[in-house]
Amino acid sequence: IGTTKFTVVGVMAEKGLVSGVDYDGFVYIPITVVFQKFVPSQMAEDRVRTIYVQAESQETMASAILQIESLLARRHDVEMDSPDFTVQTQQDIIDTQEATTAAFRSLLAWVAGVSLLVGGIGIMNIMLVSVTERTREIGIRQSVGATPADIRWQFLTEALMLSLVGGLIGVVAGVSGAWLFGASGDMRTVIVPSSILLAFGSAAAVGVFFGYFPATKAAQLDPIEALRHE
Repeated sequence: IGTTKFTVVGVMAEKGLVSGVDYDGFVYIPITVVFQKFVPSQMAEDRVRTIYVQAESQETMASAILQIESLLARRHDVEMDSPDFTVQTQQDIIDTQEATTAAFRSLLAWVAGVSLLVGGIGIMNIMLVSVTERTREIGIRQSVGATPADIRWQFLTEALMLSLVGGLIGVVAGVSGAWLFGASGDMRTVIVPSSILLAFGSAAAVGVFFGYFPATKAAQLDPIEALRHE
């Protein structure tokens, strides 16, 4: 390490990646050697920030925590009820990570919801403009026998196709972004097929929901007034 030579006396059991950290790439050396070789003496006292302790079993976890807290309180010369340190178990860390993940998912859900709302309003506006511009075409179709249901279905289909094209673009962009992220980093990304189906389903639902009003407006046009429209 640097210019200091060390002798390898053992290899730890494989652990793999944990929370993005490769524990198989760690090198363990005595802390006294760290202070002697790598840390200036005036800083050594302050350099220990974290200590990892492994209990014998899950049943002895609570007892081990009490012993650690008692020992650190004596070493730091503080009271047990006002410590200047914290003791965390692996479960505490997992709970914190899960809470953070849940908050992040909620944020993404809100962003996705707002995006769908904005996209749906955009589709509705486009379809309303389309109905206005094609009023005469609608009147001609009605005059040759098209029913209100036919007109409604035509515009609903157009809104659905418009939203599905947007959903396809979003899926392609998302999959490409995930692939690039996985290819450029140490973390592997996984594409879940159900999420792709959910994306298309959401896009279809938005298209039908926001396209229904323009489609109904087109279906309710008076044929005579529609034919007179310029």
